[in-house]
Amino acid sequence: MGDVAVGARSGHDGEEHRGRPAESAVPAADSAVTSGSDSGAAEDDRVTGEHTTAGDQGPGGTTRTPKKPRSFWKELPILIGIALVLALLIKTFLVQAFSIPSDSMQNTLQQGDRVLVDKLTPWFGSEPERGEVVVFHDPGNWLRGEPTPDPNALQTFLSWIGLMPSVEEKDLIKRVIGVGGDTVECKGTGPLKVNGKALNEPYVFPGNTPCSNDDQGGQFKVKVPQGYIWVMGDHRQNSRDSRYNQGEKYHGMVPVKEVVGRAIVKAWPIDRWGTLPVPDTFDQSGLNP
Repeated sequence: MGDVAVGARSGHDGEEHRGRPAESAVPAADSAVTSGSDSGAAEDDRVTGEHTTAGDQGPGGTTRTPKKPRSFWKELPILIGIALVLALLIKTFLVQAFSIPSDSMQNTLQQGDRVLVDKLTPWFGSEPERGEVVVFHDPGNWLRGEPTPDPNALQTFLSWIGLMPSVEEKDLIKRVIGVGGDTVECKGTGPLKVNGKALNEPYVFPGNTPCSNDDQGGQFKVKVPQGYIWVMGDHRQNSRDSRYNQGEKYHGMVPVKEVVGRAIVKAWPIDRWGTLPVPDTFDQSGLNP
């Protein structure tokens, strides 16, 4: 660059005698470098919010008035709106909180526990598997006779956006025992069998037997149709589950399409926080039909 600038200067020596000042090669080179730095500085100004003298000049050298930053109170409604939209999307497609309304899943879950339910994997075709704890919509009159909750306006709103457990939806939570194609049976007081394999069930409530010795559904042998699941509570003698709804629409089965998702975490109270894994008994060989 220096050589080119010098050559240009020597080619115009005659102009100095006509009263025009000679153009210096060094300032020309410096100008090119400076304008490049100024461009970078302007880029920095847009990021940091600082203003240079050149940045404040409008066309013709007029002074531009800098924009005032938006007031926090004007931005707050926008931020709240974005947060609500994100919460609603998370509740709809990712994770939702649910409250445990009864003792039917003791001791795995206690009444009043809050669980987080995975709603994402079903969108990718995942279906319930044996041993999972799932939340599902009432498939038909299972909650008949249960008291109807009466939430206030705030509870309804927070439930709608997923910041509080749902209080109006008729949902249940149980453990999946059989899936489509399985034969599930229980005689006497147990053990519970799936496809002829006895299950060792450490999650059953202490003092309970795997099966109930009664004629209301405690003794059974069923084959689960494709697209359905057979569910039971861990508190076997205190759970109105598939066994006791065989006279209803789906004969005690729960359609997979009614499953909201799998409960994966006990989130509240803090001292009961923990995951909800599939028990090892459902991994034994020969369980599949």
